[in-house]
Amino acid sequence: MKAWLARLRRLIARRLSLKQLARLLQPAFERLLELLDARFTAFIQPRRLKGDIIVTAYTGWGTPEHLELTGRVLLPRTLPPPKRGDPRWRNFRSIVRRLLSRAVGGVTVRGTLEGLTVSAVSDADGFFTLVWERPGAPDPAQDGWLEAALHIQGRSKTVFAPVRVVGRPHFGIISDLDDTVLKSDVTSLPQMLGTVLTGNARTRLPFPGVSALYRGLVREQGGLNPIFYVSSSPWNFFDLLWTFLKYRRLPLGPIFLRNWGAELFSGNGHHKHGVIERLMQRYPALAFVLIGDSGEQDPEIYAEVVRRYPGRVLAVYIRKVSGPARDEGVHQLRVEVQKAGVELVLARDSLAAAAHAMALGLISPGELRSVIQSVAKSAPPTPFAAR
Repeated sequence: MKAWLARLRRLIARRLSLKQLARLLQPAFERLLELLDARFTAFIQPRRLKGDIIVTAYTGWGTPEHLELTGRVLLPRTLPPPKRGDPRWRNFRSIVRRLLSRAVGGVTVRGTLEGLTVSAVSDADGFFTLVWERPGAPDPAQDGWLEAALHIQGRSKTVFAPVRVVGRPHFGIISDLDDTVLKSDVTSLPQMLGTVLTGNARTRLPFPGVSALYRGLVREQGGLNPIFYVSSSPWNFFDLLWTFLKYRRLPLGPIFLRNWGAELFSGNGHHKHGVIERLMQRYPALAFVLIGDSGEQDPEIYAEVVRRYPGRVLAVYIRKVSGPARDEGVHQLRVEVQKAGVELVLARDSLAAAAHAMALGLISPGELRSVIQSVAKSAPPTPFAAR
């Protein structure tokens, strides 16, 4: 401790900026958090195992031959179903209760999918991942949804979770959530905190036309293309986001979130890169449409994906939520990805993306009309300009 304090005094003497100081101290801070977490876990986990525990299952995904499902073992909590008229204080209380979830490690969870049973043990944060290997899958082109049954070894209660099987669709969609699908105001910290902390699944609003556009891309003139959502939100918000998608009639798909622990310090870019890499490798023959916003690093991440996987990206759609300086940087990236034969569309709403998608044959003229009607119903109407 004395050595650490001496180092801190030397750093302060060098008159480093707060940002430089934070960068230098971050590794030590993360190690301290890990140590405190390990000590607390060793103390509390044996006590939690003695009480009532539950399985929270997320959305499974994979191919007919390989499927996986992540979930978490927690102590029970009761959250009232969201309503449009809920006061902000009640929504805030629900958010806090989600964030303060109590994980249980060392629990064996069994999952059964089409007669095949596998098991996994929850880690210190309560997370587990079930993996079904099915090399002799009856239909290698199987596509759609299955249902897995999960239960804790030695306990009778069973929970069910959806699993998205991707066989041979025409293409896939990878979409951000915050300020791409639902309004989160990530470019303004005070507004973002007010929106995220005091809203619920029924009061949070989607952007105009996004539901119609995504339904068109997923159906693809009668087909069924998979959609994958990536968000920097913690896994604690999974039920909120899943309910939001269902309530706003957005197509359902696997949601990839982050651990509320030290993983949040790695930044959203690292998380999103990792998810896209997994999807690209798991579906090597599948091309994707990438959708994000200009508020964070989506344009840079997607441009890197275009460079790394030539021929695998059909289009990049970026929602404009930032100012002129940021837009200029996005337009420079647009020129880069155009050289690879991919168009990057920067627009304020979903209409330009829908028009471009129809020109590529990704949605039908009728689905474009649905997007136009959805945007027109928004009040006030958003002026649209694609550049």
